[in-house]
Amino acid sequence: MDTQWPRWEVFKQDDPQQPHRSIGTVHAPDAEMALLIARDVHVRRPDCASLWVARADCITALTAEEIAADPNWHVEDIPPDAPTQRYLIFQKTSQRRAMTFVAHMGDVEARSPREALRLAMERFGTNKVFVWWAVPAGAITRSEAGVEASWFAPAREKKYKQQSEYGDVGGLRAKVRRNL
Repeated sequence: MDTQWPRWEVFKQDDPQQPHRSIGTVHAPDAEMALLIARDVHVRRPDCASLWVARADCITALTAEEIAADPNWHVEDIPPDAPTQRYLIFQKTSQRRAMTFVAHMGDVEARSPREALRLAMERFGTNKVFVWWAVPAGAITRSEAGVEASWFAPAREKKYKQQSEYGDVGGLRAKVRRNL
């Protein structure tokens, strides 16, 4: 029996003019707690305008390799009267280590996650896309509008230190010995 809390993907928007980007994950019992934990874990630096979380098992992901290996990846039997819903579409377009995130590209209306990905590829193009994600809009919990001052502004006053600024334990011990 798995006793671990569900995993939630965290999406951060640094500035209202930029897209939300996946920045990591947290484990939490529910969406509200995931949002709070995401803030505490991932918003230690000042630039944040908005946070989203979505349960990882709600995300349908396909890589370029999976799409190339199966030309019929999008074929599915969907009843014509199946209801549509809004899906948020994300892409990863860089393999650079410093840019490993997937970014929100826009939304599509579809009857299934695979249909959403197919429609997104038609709409946004497939050039240099390494990974596609489709997330039902209803699966995303968002930080509330107007909470920026209380949720994110306090981080602006914190001094951020790189790990190298702390030194190593050996150097710290030597420094303590010199001062004794």
